[in-house]
Amino acid sequence: MDFRLTEDQRALRRGVRELLARRFDREALREAVDAPAPALDRDLWRELGEAGFFALRLPEDEGGVGLGLPEAVLLFEEAGRALLPGPLVATHLAAGTVPGAAEGAVVVTAASEGLVPWLDEADAVSGDVTGAAPLRSVDPLTPLHRVPARTDGHPAAEAVLLHAAEQVGSAGRTTEAAVAYAREREQFGQVIGGFQAVKHLCAGMLVRVELARAAVRAAAVTADPVEIAGAKLLADEAAVGNARDCLQVHGGMGFTWEADVHLHLKRAWVRSRLGMTAERAEEAVAASL
Repeated sequence: MDFRLTEDQRALRRGVRELLARRFDREALREAVDAPAPALDRDLWRELGEAGFFALRLPEDEGGVGLGLPEAVLLFEEAGRALLPGPLVATHLAAGTVPGAAEGAVVVTAASEGLVPWLDEADAVSGDVTGAAPLRSVDPLTPLHRVPARTDGHPAAEAVLLHAAEQVGSAGRTTEAAVAYAREREQFGQVIGGFQAVKHLCAGMLVRVELARAAVRAAAVTADPVEIAGAKLLADEAAVGNARDCLQVHGGMGFTWEADVHLHLKRAWVRSRLGMTAERAEEAVAASL
């Protein structure tokens, strides 16, 4: 099976990256973080809708783009890379069932593993959120509510996979940031990228993200629930582990508020609890062996 991207898929990825670079660059990210309270950019949400982000997998005769999961994971990788905030997965999955979701006119969130992101900003909610209570979030751009534990079945496999794709995008971005910093930061008269310990950190980051990316893209083709669970495990490990190692490469700089490294780490922590926790994913994989 050939997992290399087609020219159309590369163009799709390039298009969404250019859109996010124009509409949600680092300056916009920092403005969102520094705002008194987290708020969604509704204009950007509608622009994503116009670009087909939410309607990507709807049939063309229903007003969608008519593509599939392999293309969807490419979009969500780019969203994770840019740290784009908002309940993107829930709104994407609601396209075609919740009026306005496909166009980005309506924001949809969902209860996932007892957590509900962006509940106060959402126009519609998927799942039972009775008894939802605000929960302090470690990520400044992912406000959370907690709902009582319920035995309402397993999370949708598609949601798990798209959260994993976001994690892969974040892991790829922190790898790029670590390598770039290692090439420019000097100590003892040479760039720190020349030190073996830093080389090993960066190499380990690359291995993590490439392994996770391959697993996510393969699971997007097969849509097998067990493969999706395994991909989520690898993607969570890559996002959290790479953010930690990127922070180590940055040294003391990485701990400061003005660095973006901590934002990727905090988002990775939160996202690892959405869609499917590591505990559930491990049980799903173990049960298939």
